Amino acid sequence: MSPETETTTHSAEDDPRNADILIYVDGALKHRDDAKVSVYDSGFMLGDGMWEGMRLYNGKWAFLDDHLDRLYESCKAVALDIGMTRDQLVAALEMTREANAMHHDVHCRLMVTRGVKVRPFQHPSLSRSGPTVVIIMEHSKPVDTLQSRGIRLATVPQVRGLPMSQDAKYNSHSKLNCVIACIQAEQAGADEGLMLDPHGFVNTTNACNFFIVRRGEVWTSTGDYCMNGVTRRKVIELCRADGIPVFERNYSLVEAYGADEAFLTGTFGAQTPVAEIDGRTIGTEGGRGPVFRRIRELYKGLVDKDTA
Repeated sequence: MSPETETTTHSAEDDPRNADILIYVDGALKHRDDAKVSVYDSGFMLGDGMWEGMRLYNGKWAFLDDHLDRLYESCKAVALDIGMTRDQLVAALEMTREANAMHHDVHCRLMVTRGVKVRPFQHPSLSRSGPTVVIIMEHSKPVDTLQSRGIRLATVPQVRGLPMSQDAKYNSHSKLNCVIACIQAEQAGADEGLMLDPHGFVNTTNACNFFIVRRGEVWTSTGDYCMNGVTRRKVIELCRADGIPVFERNYSLVEAYGADEAFLTGTFGAQTPVAEIDGRTIGTEGGRGPVFRRIRELYKGLVDKDTA
């Protein structure tokens, strides 16, 4: 598939304004062409860092507290001191947003690494200058085909592993596991990889959380072996509040293939229909259906309320 026709869960409309964005790097705003970190940085050298993806609606970051809670919890778990209070980090986000005159349909990638090392080796004690904090904001609107065509998934051999190997709940810079899954899906002619858990149950994709709908019930994985996304949690909470049966459970590919509807959740695309899994068409509307449409409506209302 050529880059011009390629669809991924993060396919966005081209926006010429992104050519001149200003990026926050350790307290300074730099043109994207000049925004750089050291080759000795822990994130570049080892993938030693955490990140969050957020979206700006109506001048406000949706579910900001949820994202910051996860970032600070993850950094604490790996003994990474961000070196900034929550208020200071929010101020850095606001400074970057204002400098770029951004208000709506903006995606942010907030990254924190253990910082620059004194020698090119693994031990965390070699990172002695403090953390590196980078904030990238882009004008970013999902392409229409994400909703009109949906996503094609291929089940891949790469799995999300057990927590004692590398806990998938970390939103870490160490993404090679997911990159391999993405490559495997591309080689299979799909848009994204559907990853199983260590026991062979349906788990997540390489970039998003995965849901199916069967006979009016919404199913997703137990969450034991996947990133517990903010959007994932919001969808589960919205279903419960609206009386839509929702279950976090083990289920197999047989049940996924036979689903009436299927969709992905993530900060960028909110809810994206899954039209096909391993060449099998999902439902009669390309993964969409009444439950999917209701969830989209509920989620949009929640975002509007949170960013009002």
